[in-house]
Amino acid sequence: MLPDKKFLIDTANMRMPFGKYKGVYLVDIPEYYIVWYKNKGFPQGKLGKMMGLVYELQLNGLEDVLRKIRTL
Repeated sequence: MLPDKKFLIDTANMRMPFGKYKGVYLVDIPEYYIVWYKNKGFPQGKLGKMMGLVYELQLNGLEDVLRKIRTL
């Protein structure tokens, strides 16, 4: 499996590990919260990269891509 494809699948299935939205799929976290994190700075590592991807997808109205992947 290609690394980018695996990352996309992992992001679709990732739940927030802490905070106000702990346990919620990253893609289902409200946009305002992801934008707040964007301004504050995403966490280091894989979680931060995943949140950055969710930010870009929400910004462009493409977050349903991750929801569809999750249901496969």
